[in-house]
Amino acid sequence: MSGPRVMVLCGRSPRHLHLANRLCACAEVCAVVHEAPTQWTREKLLRNLRPAVAGRKAWRWLRDRRRYSGNPEARFFFGEATPALARPELAHEVPSVSDPALLALAERLAPELICVFGTSLIRGPLLERYPLINLHGGLSPEYRGADCTFWALHNGEPEQVGCTLHFIDQGIDTGRLIAHVSPEVRPDDDELTLFWRGVRDSAEVYCEALSRWRAGTLSGAVQPGRGRLYQVRDRSWRAERALARRLARAPLPALPARVRWFEAATPREQ
Repeated sequence: MSGPRVMVLCGRSPRHLHLANRLCACAEVCAVVHEAPTQWTREKLLRNLRPAVAGRKAWRWLRDRRRYSGNPEARFFFGEATPALARPELAHEVPSVSDPALLALAERLAPELICVFGTSLIRGPLLERYPLINLHGGLSPEYRGADCTFWALHNGEPEQVGCTLHFIDQGIDTGRLIAHVSPEVRPDDDELTLFWRGVRDSAEVYCEALSRWRAGTLSGAVQPGRGRLYQVRDRSWRAERALARRLARAPLPALPARVRWFEAATPREQ
């Protein structure tokens, strides 16, 4: 295998499995670690029982049951096949990326690099001891945080839909930029198809980034400002209705797929 020795940290959804499979095909993957939270503390339970929090969660649950009916994400990434990890023998599971077991596994397997997609915030010893690259579902720095495809469409900026590959630092999606990956935009697209297409395109760019890492040419560039951080609680039903009205009034513009690589001095677009 020509790629570097990496550990993959990701969720368990079809999009996460697709990315993990692509990385397994282009690098020497020593482990695929799924973050699968299962522990409920008293503090977490009390927080989620607050009326405002419980109401938001119930509304999101109902919304997602409708949007994901029939498992369209699985069909997008795997067609008629069952979503699965291509190298199941590499699979591990931790309740949190801050769990000591994850650090112990990394120290035992000694990856050169840790590749991340779809986990909670990483801080502490893992970040201090290993270089980490993250795939973020928005174009940083203008769109950091959660639901960035939604917010780019909500703000009337379909040209800002895309994903960012970046090194992880102590902030939220603030590390050195590696690449912006903007998927093709079609007039009949919606939030989910655009997000999934961005992830699918980004998987190929991730492989190229690992090749550049191995060659010693992946430097990245400091982000030009802090942009805006969107949080899950910002996405209200009013914002949902506003986007639905916007998309009903006019179709999205047709835009080509684009990849922009960042280097220490200037960005380069393909």
